[in-house]
Amino acid sequence: MTSLQANISKGVAEMGLVLDEPAAARFADYLRLIEKWNRVHNLTAVRETRQMVVLHLLDSLSLLPHLKGARTLLDVGTGAGLPGIPIALALPALEVTLLDSSHKKTTFLEQAKAELGLDNVAIACERVEQWRPGRTFDVVVSRAFADLAEFVAQAHHLVAPEGRMLAMKGVYPFEEIARVPASHRVADVKELRVPALDAKRHLVFLERAA
Repeated sequence: MTSLQANISKGVAEMGLVLDEPAAARFADYLRLIEKWNRVHNLTAVRETRQMVVLHLLDSLSLLPHLKGARTLLDVGTGAGLPGIPIALALPALEVTLLDSSHKKTTFLEQAKAELGLDNVAIACERVEQWRPGRTFDVVVSRAFADLAEFVAQAHHLVAPEGRMLAMKGVYPFEEIARVPASHRVADVKELRVPALDAKRHLVFLERAA
């Protein structure tokens, strides 16, 4: 096992997650792929795989306990595939769609899908507010896409009738919550625990108002 895989396995264990044995190796392959493409394409501001373990991978995996019962997930403004690709690797039965308007980033996502053998991943290069795929999703998630009001305004049409929107945030977003449009409500806000991350992380649950 490489030191990168060992760091990943340690972090996953500290989060209390139980994943398949080959998962750490596949996560490591994904981070190395980001590192390789970063040299030319500047996919993320984080340059080293050691930092990516905490800031990208474990941060994305902190969503896993909150996806119970979901069959389909849309990752809006996915960038380098975060959190969608780590989730797809961890939950092969979940159908994950990665959406980004950048051709450079979706080209990387197609490469990652091929190299990692992600049969449960689909990729779309579209602007979210204009995208009409003819279907909706159980969970629509954003990690670094927009504030809550903009997220709702641009992506609400992609949520299934009984589905929900999940927004990954840093510190508790009091001001953003106050600006959520009347069409939706904040159902819950949970603090996320990411090992070795010296920063606050919160997950905001949004759903249609009654």
